[in-house]
Amino acid sequence: MAYSGLRSFIHELEENDELHRINVFANPDQEITEITDRVLKSGGKALLFENNGTRFPILINSFGSDKKMALALSRKNPYDAGNEIEKLFSSLSESAGGLLKKLSSIPELFKLSSLFPEKIKGKAPCQDIIERDPDLGKLPVLKCWPHDGGPFITLPMVHTIHPETGSSNVGMYRMQVLDRSTTGMHWQRHKTGANHFEAWKKTKLKMPVSVALGGDPVYTYAATAPLPENINEYILAGFLRRRKVKLVKCITNNLYVPADADFIIEGFVDPSEDPVWEGPFGDHTGFYSLADWYPKFHVTCITHRKDAVYPATIVGIPPQEDSFLAKATERIFLAPVKMALLPEIIDFHMPDAGTAHNLVIVKIRKSYPGQGMKVISSLFGAGQMMFSKYIVVVSGEIDIRNYPAVAGHVFENFNGHIDIMLTRGPLDVLDHSSDRFSFGGKMGIDATIKHPEEISMETGKRSKDENLKITLPDVTVTNSSLIDKGIPAMIFSVDTKEDPGIIEIAKRLLKNRPESIIKLMLCVDHKVNIDDLFMVAWQVLANSDPLRDHSFVEPACLLIDGTIKAYRKGGFPRKWPNVVCSDEAIISHVDSRWHSFGFNYTAESPSLNYRRLLREGNDEVVL
Repeated sequence: MAYSGLRSFIHELEENDELHRINVFANPDQEITEITDRVLKSGGKALLFENNGTRFPILINSFGSDKKMALALSRKNPYDAGNEIEKLFSSLSESAGGLLKKLSSIPELFKLSSLFPEKIKGKAPCQDIIERDPDLGKLPVLKCWPHDGGPFITLPMVHTIHPETGSSNVGMYRMQVLDRSTTGMHWQRHKTGANHFEAWKKTKLKMPVSVALGGDPVYTYAATAPLPENINEYILAGFLRRRKVKLVKCITNNLYVPADADFIIEGFVDPSEDPVWEGPFGDHTGFYSLADWYPKFHVTCITHRKDAVYPATIVGIPPQEDSFLAKATERIFLAPVKMALLPEIIDFHMPDAGTAHNLVIVKIRKSYPGQGMKVISSLFGAGQMMFSKYIVVVSGEIDIRNYPAVAGHVFENFNGHIDIMLTRGPLDVLDHSSDRFSFGGKMGIDATIKHPEEISMETGKRSKDENLKITLPDVTVTNSSLIDKGIPAMIFSVDTKEDPGIIEIAKRLLKNRPESIIKLMLCVDHKVNIDDLFMVAWQVLANSDPLRDHSFVEPACLLIDGTIKAYRKGGFPRKWPNVVCSDEAIISHVDSRWHSFGFNYTAESPSLNYRRLLREGNDEVVL
């Protein structure tokens, strides 16, 4: 079904026992974040905060599980949408050839074209109330984390057009509220909104911008989807909701927005105006993204439905709601990637610990030597995959979401000398590990089952029945549990402030070991709980530049340094951010009120597990 605003979606959540209403006061300043973080990470329901100091309820955690994500996409399973898109692509691709095949594709094309967005005349529900003297302070905008630069609108659908081509874009860029009528506009250099902004600079005219909030939740998903530039997001939304999106003209500019949205914030960005200092912000990487200069958005009008609900989300240490949006993307965009780019791809997966871009696992149907490396090369240059730091390619009968199985498969088919591809390229601007902003190292690992032509005489492969138990020198904290499970990997931690020689420590750990037992060593900071494999993976993937931070301790043993680089000799050329956690006062406050929010279970603050990672002076975002 297609939803007609958030109230319609809320009704569906409630019908499926996926909504929890909170009618006692909850503060948008950090308290709602702490409550939501506990509920999401314990697998809880969507939350409707009906008493938050404004007239508008807040809906949050509405995408925070597979079931809720399926409801948002109006399906029984979030994978169903991907299956439908794959069927459509298959039908269209089969039309190449004779006349009969081409004619057979017409019904599918007609069905798709009937779902294109439609512009309507007159006023729409999103314009029930028109406030020409706008005040953003009337909205329950969240300040999520202690060191955020202020309150942020976290689920904005930002509408822009190119001044020359007229092509439209809907992107999701966080917006820091600066005062009653201005915000920052955090469109990053690689985003379409930023490209439109650069084009508007040449015109010397003000750039119209309108921001939609709410409406059918599928609009929110479409705004996050990695669509090619100049592909209208509302075409995807229409396909997913099985009904065209109706768009209405804004009151104070010529942009068109969803008629059934809950809020529309209209305004402009003046390219001739100096940028504004925006941030910090506790981001989806689990670290604060640092403050920087971004354009200022001026609000000219706010319109909303009579029964408007304010949508919000939080990001931070994964998993969060964006993890489930990413899972939907994996399935929905599998068919386009296969059909348009790499037909040998069977599946791909972005683990939560990799926060989208840091790790991608790809499964292929392999038919010739070198195919794994070919896929790695292609993906490092493909759309938003270009931001990936680590890409691992596998083949054969392997479930790429079963991490122990993946690890076993990788080490059975991986030789560090010949199966690694190292390169440099663009990185997400939120990546803090590289010496240079938004540019750094990348690593591809070909762990496909090898053809005879790819096998070296010195692969160093271990025997499956080889005893992997070893005695480790008592030089640092180590975790050899993976070795005990037959996985040739070791984790160790060091205090980088003491300036240890990480490579020398690794060599000492390998001393007196049987040959070729360990293929991978991961080094993390001493505050990391090395028995928590999720924490280890998240820290290593976030804190390493694959090109700079890899080395071979022994011919067959790859070492990756996942420690904080702020303490290295000579310092680090950029500021190193702290991890994102609630402060102790907020944690205690929510503890004391927990049952008043109507919960019949206890949920510990996830921040308690991660506050150990905060560096000295934890009131500071950076060193």
